[in-house]
Amino acid sequence: MRRILPGIGLWLLASTFTCSAATVDTVEVYSDAMKKNVRAAVIKPGNYSSARPLPVVYFLHGLLGSYKQFLQSVPEFADYADKYNILIVCPDGSAAGWYFDSPVNNQSRYETHISSEIVSYVDSHYNTVKNRKGRAIAGGSMGGHGAFYIAFKHQDIFGAAGSISGCVDIRAYPKMFAIQNVLGDYAEYPQRWEENTVINLTHLLTPYSLALIFDCGSEDMFADVNKALHQKMLNMNIPHHYISRPGGHTFEYMTTAIGFQMLFISNFFSNR
Repeated sequence: MRRILPGIGLWLLASTFTCSAATVDTVEVYSDAMKKNVRAAVIKPGNYSSARPLPVVYFLHGLLGSYKQFLQSVPEFADYADKYNILIVCPDGSAAGWYFDSPVNNQSRYETHISSEIVSYVDSHYNTVKNRKGRAIAGGSMGGHGAFYIAFKHQDIFGAAGSISGCVDIRAYPKMFAIQNVLGDYAEYPQRWEENTVINLTHLLTPYSLALIFDCGSEDMFADVNKALHQKMLNMNIPHHYISRPGGHTFEYMTTAIGFQMLFISNFFSNR
């Protein structure tokens, strides 16, 4: 099986290019929170110009990736815009930003950027459903953590969330994946890690406050923390869909999971 690696596939050389019937725009959004421009890919269905306002899925990339990661590594990724008549937005979260508002790096405030700045940009530049019933957020690996982290904290913005192979308890990896670069060392700042790990944010949920789906392979390094999150949600009576299949932390596994999650999210949009 292939390992998840950054930079697999062709670089996107133009600001707008065609992928099947869908069209992908590469945009730059100025972040007032970080005082810099940040890129994102916006995938439009082929009938976008004549479409009614469309719901939006925000999809977050993994560690060492960029806004291009899933477009490059999952050939059918853009096709979901046509299949479900939705917009898909892939924001950049930096190679190891972890989607926090970092207390140690002012150039890494991706929670604010995605939950506020990107959403505002997309709603003002595209024909979108401009409420939480028309917005979902999902992602893979680091992005799976980020999707749940942002959704749990911003339920007024997003109505559904999905995590694929997500690091849903960062405390298990205090010296790995460069998390310490955005939160500080766990040994020195344990409270930051306790307050910002997804599994400790479930107190923000109430039954049906978010439509939730998460998926992690039985051989994945994050399998145990996902099982723990699933059990905690069961104990709290938080409805959710949890999937564990044979497989590891690979794009092959994530490709199948993306199909499940896009169907789940599309059903959420259809019932709004």
